[in-house]
Amino acid sequence: MPLKTKLTEALGIEIPVICGGMHYVGYAELAAAVSEAGGLGIITALTQPTPEDLRKEIQKCKKLTKKPIGVNITLLPALKPPNYGAYIEVIIQEGIKVVETAGRNPDQVIPLFKRHDIVVIHKCVSVRHALTAQRLGADFISIDGLECAGHPGEFDVGNWVLLAQCKQQLKVPYIVSGGCANGSQLAAALALGAEGMNMGSRFMATKEAPLHENIKKALVDANEQSTMLLLRSLKNTERVFKNSTAKKVAAIESEKPGDLNAILPYIKGENYRKSFQETGDTDSSIWSCGQSVALIHDIPTCKVLLDGIVKECEEAILFSMQCIISGDAKRSDVQGEARL
Repeated sequence: MPLKTKLTEALGIEIPVICGGMHYVGYAELAAAVSEAGGLGIITALTQPTPEDLRKEIQKCKKLTKKPIGVNITLLPALKPPNYGAYIEVIIQEGIKVVETAGRNPDQVIPLFKRHDIVVIHKCVSVRHALTAQRLGADFISIDGLECAGHPGEFDVGNWVLLAQCKQQLKVPYIVSGGCANGSQLAAALALGAEGMNMGSRFMATKEAPLHENIKKALVDANEQSTMLLLRSLKNTERVFKNSTAKKVAAIESEKPGDLNAILPYIKGENYRKSFQETGDTDSSIWSCGQSVALIHDIPTCKVLLDGIVKECEEAILFSMQCIISGDAKRSDVQGEARL
């Protein structure tokens, strides 16, 4: 059966799965591979050193696929904030039709994108923030649970509750993000009213992901206890791979809560860029991954991964339908016996 949802219709894709923005992962090659496989690949804007570098990355991706692609732009606290306006201008000039926004209040960026008829998917970690994004004009909400890699916020609410809340309170369509890795989860998300799902960590463990093989192997070998939360004392909580560097940062944060300077040498993005792309050292830097690592057991191509997710989702839906039909039949038998 085709998995046709509001997400696939709005984005012009075949499978309701998005590869969300990821620093030092969301490059043209991975984005194109996901889109070619039927999902939506996303280039991470701020991974590119300058807006012009982003332009080149978008143009490279367009040469690799003619299918829809998106760009992520995340509004996060920084010692030296990037020139968001210049990055946004490139996105608009390059004719990108789908943007994933995330981070702080998007009140300036969502209306700007909407004036250029760009589909905006805003990622947020609470329904309160989702309602704000809805009011600002977001087309889709990507609701991000505590399970997610990166920044799950400060509310500690998982997707099981968040999705049910979205169904009750949102008027715009929504997708699930955080802890997603397989087709059964996609079927569950659809059952809870979602129009699709966003995956990050799962796409890191694919053939096309621009990561050192040691990082991919660490994801395969990990389990549900292989991540931890850091930076809570800075109100910038991040879920990361549990290694000796992460444990060191946690210890420093416990002794000196809120002291950014004390942990800054360990959490610099350049550290994990080197781990991802040069050394493959899984232990020497702080790098994001979600609890979905417990569900990662291989390193397939994006095409094989998405085909498998669709097949598993279809099987889960058919099984649920069979249970309903079987239950109806049993109830009919009981009612018939009662009438006799």
